[in-house]
Amino acid sequence: MEIITSNPRRIPMKLATAPIRPLVSLGVGLAMGATALLGAPGAAAAAPPEGAYWHSRSLITLTHPWRFGSRSDPYSLVQRRVSESWQAPDGRTWFGFRELGALPQSAADKKAWQRDGSPSKWSESIDGKTVKLSATPAKGSMNPVRDQNDFFLAGQHLTYDEVQRLPADPATLKDWLRRAGQASRVPSSALDGWLAGTLPELLHSLPVTKEVRAAAYQALLTMPGVRADGVAKDTLGRSGAVVLIERKSEGKKNKGSSRTRLIVDTGTMMLLSQERRALNDGKQVPGKDSTETLVEVGWTDTAPAVPALP
Repeated sequence: MEIITSNPRRIPMKLATAPIRPLVSLGVGLAMGATALLGAPGAAAAAPPEGAYWHSRSLITLTHPWRFGSRSDPYSLVQRRVSESWQAPDGRTWFGFRELGALPQSAADKKAWQRDGSPSKWSESIDGKTVKLSATPAKGSMNPVRDQNDFFLAGQHLTYDEVQRLPADPATLKDWLRRAGQASRVPSSALDGWLAGTLPELLHSLPVTKEVRAAAYQALLTMPGVRADGVAKDTLGRSGAVVLIERKSEGKKNKGSSRTRLIVDTGTMMLLSQERRALNDGKQVPGKDSTETLVEVGWTDTAPAVPALP
């Protein structure tokens, strides 16, 4: 595979900035050994977009890391938010966010919250940490990403046509992503974990073909620390195949690890939800968990706007 040594420009993101990395070519070199030829002579034209924007809408729940109420009668809160993204075929991107308000985590937490006077705002935790939490949904925001005109995957800046022609063969797709990781200077010891974290992005975040999503799903199941775990329903009651991804922190004395639980609709090959948990010596770390439910993923003609309330 050809490696282009020139660096792409820096793209400003809302929450983080993509680092400058060398590009992995989607040229003839990648096509060797694959039936889906990326950029090779005679390759089929990319399928036209089916809408004005590739769009996703997610509901996210996070356990707050601190506790509230009193030391003798504490309770935990969860924060809820909706997140949306829109990406035009030319790469222009918009992100929308809206806080939905905090609420007690469990039935027992709700009773402790009621004994605390059922507050609707919190400014300080039990340990005296300053916070700014409210049970009332916020107004939300929607903003464009400045100067973006491409898609971003595994450190690579791709055109719409290149996204459409990503390999639909699991082994070839995994090989391309591995080379992308090496070009991005991912340490060899961390490359498998990085791949296991990157492959699920193809199940929702880019307008790839269904065949590429299927290849990503199949490739994911071949990675170390990844296994199928039956069938389950997400928070919206939708059924899908469960995939568990377990990663251990590097270092002999480090007992930390993480567990990600995916639910995938194997009919559409779309991600339905993902749960993340941080563990220490096998036990869940309080305040280090989140659940993301993908309510909508696909093409839309509806223009970007501040996310609506669920």
